Amino acid sequence: ALGYALDAIRWCVEALGAHTRFVAALPPALVKPFSGSAARAMLIETMQHYGVDSYPALLAATMQGSTETTFYVVAVYFGAVGIKRVRHTVGCALAADLAGVVASIAVCAWFFAPH
Repeated sequence: ALGYALDAIRWCVEALGAHTRFVAALPPALVKPFSGSAARAMLIETMQHYGVDSYPALLAATMQGSTETTFYVVAVYFGAVGIKRVRHTVGCALAADLAGVVASIAVCAWFFAPH
C-alpha cells in the first residue's frame, strides 16, 4: 500500500511539472504520526538504500526531526490527564506535521538538492 501511495504522489507531482526526487524520502514522514520507531527504521532503510549523504537520506532525516508521533502523543498525554475530545487536536497536529514535511522539502531543496 505504501508503494502505491508513493507512486500516486510521484504521479501527481510529475503532473504538476515539479521534481520528484523528494518522494524517496516520504516513507518515514508518512509513518511518523503513527510510530516513531517504525519511522526511524524506515529512515535507516532509506540511508542504507541510498547512502547516508544522499539527498533522500538527508531529507528523510530532516523530516524525522520536523514531525511528531501525533497519535502516540494524543493517546498517552491526553489520556494521562483525562481529555477525551481530541478531534480538533488531531487535525491541528496533522496539519503541523504536513507543514513540517513541506518545510523540510523546501529547506532541503534549497540546501542539498543537486542543481
